[in-house]
Amino acid sequence: MKILKIEFENINSLRGPQLIDFTDKPFSASSLFAITGPTGSGKSTILDVICLALFNHVPRLGKITKNEIIAKGAILTRNQKEAFAQVTYSCKSGNYASRWSIETNSKDNLRDYEMEIADLATNSLIDLKKSQVPAKNEALIGLNYNQFIKAVLLAQGEFAQFLKVNKAERGELLEKITGTGIYRELGKKAYEKNKEAGKEILQQQQEIEIIQKSLLNDDDHAEISKNYAAQQAASEPLEKEIQRLTKFVELKQEIKNQQENITKIASEKTQAEESLKQFKEHNGKSLSAHENLQEHAGDLRNWKQGIENEAGVAKEIAGIEAKIGQNKQAFSGLLIEVSQLVKTEVSVNEFEIKLNEFTENIQQFEEERKEKGREYKKLMDEFKLKTADLPINFSKNPDENIKQLQAIGNSAANRIKNYEAELSNFDLSDTEALKFQLKEQTEKTRAAQKANEKIDQADNELKRIASEKTNIEKQSETLPQQIKEVDTKVKFQQKDLENLQLQQKNQLLEARLEDLRHNLIDNEPCPLCGAKHHPFADHAPEKDNDLEQKIELLQKEFQANSSILAKIQANFESFQQQLKRLENEEQQWKTTLEEKRATFKNTFKDFDFASEEAWEQNIATLNAQIDIIEKWEKEEKQLQIAQNTIPDQQKAQELLRDAFKLKAEQENLYKGDDIGDKNRLYHRQFTTLRQEKKSLDEQLENLKSRLQKLASELSNLEQELSSVLIEKGYESLQQALENLLPERDYLQLREQREKLQQKLSELNTSFKLLQKQLEEKQKLDIVETSTELQEQLGKKRQELNEINETCKALYRQLENQKENLQKLEKIRAGIAEKEQKIKRWRLLNELIGDATGRKFNEFAQDLTLTQLIALANKRLADLSDRYVIDKPLDEEDDGLVAIDEHMGGQRRSVKTLSGGETFILSLSMALALSDLASKNVEINSLFIDEGFGTLDPETLDQTLDTLEKLQAESSKTIGIISHVDSLKERIATQVMLTRNGQGYSSITIKG
Repeated sequence: MKILKIEFENINSLRGPQLIDFTDKPFSASSLFAITGPTGSGKSTILDVICLALFNHVPRLGKITKNEIIAKGAILTRNQKEAFAQVTYSCKSGNYASRWSIETNSKDNLRDYEMEIADLATNSLIDLKKSQVPAKNEALIGLNYNQFIKAVLLAQGEFAQFLKVNKAERGELLEKITGTGIYRELGKKAYEKNKEAGKEILQQQQEIEIIQKSLLNDDDHAEISKNYAAQQAASEPLEKEIQRLTKFVELKQEIKNQQENITKIASEKTQAEESLKQFKEHNGKSLSAHENLQEHAGDLRNWKQGIENEAGVAKEIAGIEAKIGQNKQAFSGLLIEVSQLVKTEVSVNEFEIKLNEFTENIQQFEEERKEKGREYKKLMDEFKLKTADLPINFSKNPDENIKQLQAIGNSAANRIKNYEAELSNFDLSDTEALKFQLKEQTEKTRAAQKANEKIDQADNELKRIASEKTNIEKQSETLPQQIKEVDTKVKFQQKDLENLQLQQKNQLLEARLEDLRHNLIDNEPCPLCGAKHHPFADHAPEKDNDLEQKIELLQKEFQANSSILAKIQANFESFQQQLKRLENEEQQWKTTLEEKRATFKNTFKDFDFASEEAWEQNIATLNAQIDIIEKWEKEEKQLQIAQNTIPDQQKAQELLRDAFKLKAEQENLYKGDDIGDKNRLYHRQFTTLRQEKKSLDEQLENLKSRLQKLASELSNLEQELSSVLIEKGYESLQQALENLLPERDYLQLREQREKLQQKLSELNTSFKLLQKQLEEKQKLDIVETSTELQEQLGKKRQELNEINETCKALYRQLENQKENLQKLEKIRAGIAEKEQKIKRWRLLNELIGDATGRKFNEFAQDLTLTQLIALANKRLADLSDRYVIDKPLDEEDDGLVAIDEHMGGQRRSVKTLSGGETFILSLSMALALSDLASKNVEINSLFIDEGFGTLDPETLDQTLDTLEKLQAESSKTIGIISHVDSLKERIATQVMLTRNGQGYSSITIKG
């Protein structure tokens, strides 16, 4: 992974758009560069931008949200409404650009942030939600956020601390730096899992005890089983008797139901016979008459339809003859209307010729007039374009436009004279060159003004620093005396506290001997001291019962004064550090002020130091002169346009007059709408009427032929039917037709008759069948009545229920015993299985588990430290041949050890090393962590933080040689964050950050 470009805007103190392109010069020539600038100028902001654009995280703040920005005033530059951070990088998959942005809405409320990632190979955005972008970058780069800030952003300062702390603190720092806290959690989980598994087994053993208490003994179980079998045997004859009685009760009910059904069907049978009789009385005669004519029904209906069709055709013939008359009348009207249009009589044969000649004549007038209009429009459109820059109100009347042009020309000429009078000192023959000269002078004046502002800024900073120094000196003046007084008080209180604690300790020792005092006998030696006189054998000396209270009170006073002393000392040290920092800043600003003054005098020899108002006045004068020249140019242009466009408007005026003349000649012949539309309308009407006449003649001929054919067919059908129907007793066809039922009515009546006959047949069959079944059931019946049988059945069922209830209670006891035994077997099997499984948790707990997770964490951290030291020594070999880092031996201080090869392999605590030596070792550790974090990913971009100021010139050169070698061998881009002057001189490529007086910073690329 390699960072190719960093772009951002309005992040922290860096206001406005910023760009650092590592693919362009000077980075393309030298990939080792320095990020320099004073404290607070924004060096760390560049690293924040990288993390923000890739992961929406910032090392000092964590995950960034809208609320985080509002609450802490971070990220977004103050008084700005939008910001973005974008990183372009290359990886195995290709080149990508990841972007983070935020902005305010129309009410100046901050919107939520947005993130996106683009594939530069296709120049398209990858379709992802903003929350998915960090994970996508992690997948492409091969590092998560924690790995990234350890592999790319090397926190050398953390390793300087890491080298010197004891084992416990070193473990915590190593866990923090490497992100290996998972081992602590694994140790805790192993402990908790073992504890939880044991708890489940204990609960199940308690459950076994409860179940065993509820089990039956063998005698009780045998007695219950015997009683259960006896009760089951007693229930069998009762069940058989109940079945026999139930069968006869059901038979008597079936006989009763059968008799009721027979009575019901006999009634339905009588009703069906009556319904069939009434149907024959009402519909029998008409149904018989229709069935008598059924075979000729189709012919009779055809005869009736033929009469109706003959009348319909005759009606159609009358309608067509009326339409033919209307067509003839419309034709005459059309010829008269066209004759009036062309102003001469028109016949059918001359219709098209005379109408077309008149149309062509009118269209010729229209075309000539349109041509004049097109020429006029072209002139007017050109006039609009030419006069677009003139203050003219366009009119369709050329006369009005000419008047406006003349007025504009006169006004422009007058203003030109006035401007030329104001510019009398200038040569206006080449205004572009003149404007360039004035603009160049303006830019130079602005540059001088900015240089003057930087001098003022340095002067103001010196005044501010002097004011701050005075305030700090005043605040810290009395602190040394306060420290002395409180320190004396603390020492006295500490001594008093030690005396009281010693007194308390003696009392405890005496209390432990209390039991032995009673065994002492006068004139016999004490086993402890050998004395023969024992004055306290019967009673102990009096104790100071308020001693513990005195110690507690003195401890509180001692702790309070110690806290006050620490606070005063911290304040005093803070004031001293602030004074030292201010003195450094003061010296830097004095140097800057001298440099700025010298630069101003050398660069702007034609300018003197002046106030802000004077600079602005000079710039305003130059801008005013440029403005007058531009106005003069504008007026010259308007005068030229006005003079050149008047002839075009005069020509447009002539075209209008010709067009009005043609229109008058045309209207003498025709004043109506478009003649072409009129011509087409008359032609359509003429053609339509002719086609309509032809169609009506054909329809009339066809209808007359059809009427003749219908009359012949109807006559033949009447002759055939008459002879047949007379034989059946009908005097005419109409009489027979009246006796013929409609087909639908006939079908309904026939269906109704068949249903009545079928129902009557079914009822007769059912009646006979039920009679036969009743006789068979009566043969099986017994003498006892149904009531007597029900009483016997109730008694037997009550006896059986009592026996069943007893059986249920006994059965439940037997089943409970069976279920409890099965449950015991299952629980015991589960315990055995858990005992087998828990062995691994117990073993794992013995190996790595404890309540705090410390055991496994220390083991894992020791392995990690070994690997880290091995990688660090490889890096250290390039930086120095003197030292090798090693872990401490058992008898040594538990801080890390430096083996001094120049002193015969002497082992030294890293705490004894100088600041420069400590930096070399910590840089090696930081580079080693980068190697460890990126063991599966190629990292080609590194950023190393402060610490170079502790190196002597020789070691600094050696360190830079090593970094240059690392950069050359691996083609890495390496950035060093520092403010060391000698480092600035050694590294030509620099990202320089400078602050202005408003608290904002800017970036300059130097190479």
